[in-house]
Amino acid sequence: MREYLNKHPSFSSLKWFNFFVYGTVVLFTSFFPLYLQDVGMNKLEIGSLMSVGALVSIIANPFWGIWSDRYQNMRRIVLVMLTGTLVLSQLVFQAHTYEMIYVSILFFYFFQGPLFAQSNTMILSYIDGTNHKFGSFRLWGSLGWALTAILAGPVIEWAGVSILSYLFAALLCAAMLSLVALPRLDHSIGVAPLPFKGFQKIFYNPFFLCFIFFGILVSIPNTMNNTFVSLYITELGGSKTMIGLAVFLSSILEVGVLLLCNRFLKRKVSVLLGWLALVSVLFVLRWWLMAGATTPLQVAFIQILHCITFGGFFYVGTQLTMLLVPRPYRSSGQALYTLTWSGISGILGGVLGGWLYQTLGAQSMYQSGVFLSFIGTLGFGLMWLFVSRGDYLNPAEQEEELAGHE
Repeated sequence: MREYLNKHPSFSSLKWFNFFVYGTVVLFTSFFPLYLQDVGMNKLEIGSLMSVGALVSIIANPFWGIWSDRYQNMRRIVLVMLTGTLVLSQLVFQAHTYEMIYVSILFFYFFQGPLFAQSNTMILSYIDGTNHKFGSFRLWGSLGWALTAILAGPVIEWAGVSILSYLFAALLCAAMLSLVALPRLDHSIGVAPLPFKGFQKIFYNPFFLCFIFFGILVSIPNTMNNTFVSLYITELGGSKTMIGLAVFLSSILEVGVLLLCNRFLKRKVSVLLGWLALVSVLFVLRWWLMAGATTPLQVAFIQILHCITFGGFFYVGTQLTMLLVPRPYRSSGQALYTLTWSGISGILGGVLGGWLYQTLGAQSMYQSGVFLSFIGTLGFGLMWLFVSRGDYLNPAEQEEELAGHE
């Protein structure tokens, strides 16, 4: 089987699959708020609706993870998720009442929300034991995200936001065809995304909980921006093409940032905490610039900072989780870190951002982002100071010391 996969050109299909999946998601995250505004929703209603995805993911991620482990057929599971996403997305676009939109979006997120996690597990399963590296497939995803955004902008500008449903369906069908072209895979390297067994032990680790708390403060404004930046650009007089450019600039350098982090950052708690504090400072700068922006082009170019802030924060946070949590509970630690970044922060960011935007305006929303990110930066700075001056020994270093004495 392994020799077959090495020789078979199915890896091209796997790359195109990632390209189309990421392209589909960027259409939804970047342009769907415009559709909701077009059908009459205000900022608070849009923020609340978009935050439903974070709430649903708390249930959907473990559900699909358990079924993937049980059936050991990742390709079929992902195909079911894509089919459900396609059907329910069309129900969302065809809904004529707010109630129908909310019900449809609830079930839509149940299929779409965990798509990245399950797709990544499927890719890792296909390349397991081969010479292929995950980074090359992730690169195709980033290309799909950036190129779809910049190409879709002019199309939506020309045809109207209603064409979004057709673009969404076309990319989903392309992803499904790429998936069908893959050979059957009878094994999976994945585990259920939320192994609750280790959560109790993690809650006895106050240092890790502080890291999670300050991370939530920093990531809430990021959710606000992801949800409302397209509306902000439109409010400043920008076109759909300008929105596509902003998304393109926010993602085109992300892979480069991840590769640099992977090569040069030392896996040491003090070093990673220092970098996390620095990235958080850049978040403060980013939201301060956004609050003072007066033209759509300024907003678009400010999004370049997303490559550094989001790419750096997520990479460093993932590595820190590995070091701050003992080895037997690392899977639970990663699950909790992902849950807080995409779940809790997603819910708070959508609702709080929508309320602030609706009642006080976009500038006030971004100014609140400056405040939250600043508090998070101070917290990470104090944690770095504690590690640098104290005798804190992280679980990974303790394990290495024990192994050295054996």
